[in-house]
Amino acid sequence: MENLLSLSFDYLSSFDGVKIRKGLRQLEGLLAQICLSRTTTAAERRKSMAVDGVAKSSPKDLASLSEDPAFREFFKLQEGFEWNVAIRLISCLERLLGKGSNGQNDLLLVSTLDLLRGVLLIHPPSRSLFAREIYMNLLLDLLDPSSCPAVQSSAVLTLVTALLEQPSITRCFENLDGLLTVTSLFKNRGTSREVKLKLVEFLYFYLMPETPYAGRNAADAHGGLQRSPSKASRLGSGRRESREGEEGTRTTNEKQSLLGRYLNNVEDLVEDLKESAPFGANFG
Repeated sequence: MENLLSLSFDYLSSFDGVKIRKGLRQLEGLLAQICLSRTTTAAERRKSMAVDGVAKSSPKDLASLSEDPAFREFFKLQEGFEWNVAIRLISCLERLLGKGSNGQNDLLLVSTLDLLRGVLLIHPPSRSLFAREIYMNLLLDLLDPSSCPAVQSSAVLTLVTALLEQPSITRCFENLDGLLTVTSLFKNRGTSREVKLKLVEFLYFYLMPETPYAGRNAADAHGGLQRSPSKASRLGSGRRESREGEEGTRTTNEKQSLLGRYLNNVEDLVEDLKESAPFGANFG
């Protein structure tokens, strides 16, 4: 597995779009092997092929995934800097963002973000990387109005994944004026309808009660890592630098008050959220 990761990382570190795409496909193939299982019995194969004539893989049961040797090996490798996939994908995003917006580059940005979301779901401790200003700023850079809608939508979904069960990262997002970035894009007349829908979904997610992730914090595994500032930091975007030590949770009412600084009718969002109670959320 280390050999495949090493080869993929070499491709991802290139400035050649073809090589980057190859590295992304190799990583995607590795994750597919870990998370998907081939149909084994003849009956399963016939049922799979009945749809479109192609034998498909099915997701492994989550309960059994943690007992899978390949998954356990991959998860263990992610605990250290050398083989961590998320940090390599973030570095790739930074290089792609510096190349500007064009059709092929935008496709690579979307593919990288899609893969990053998968890695953050498979290895939740890697989400703690976004507690660092440079990495959170990178996601916020992708929500610039000049980005293409596909990149904006994918960046919103990645932001949700990064904040999932991570109150400390949510505080970093808030302190870097993430709410201003999101609401400004939402109110921008040039923002597409699809992106605005994603942003509304994000705001519902943001307002939900916070539940910290119970696993070990991955920041220790990546301690001492230093990166160059994001594009927004280099250009002086005006976003505030985050304040350390604000790792506690916030209530829905507290977050409603914060969001209300940038958006009207937040009360309606909260009422809808309380009425629907998604995922069994308890609003007290």
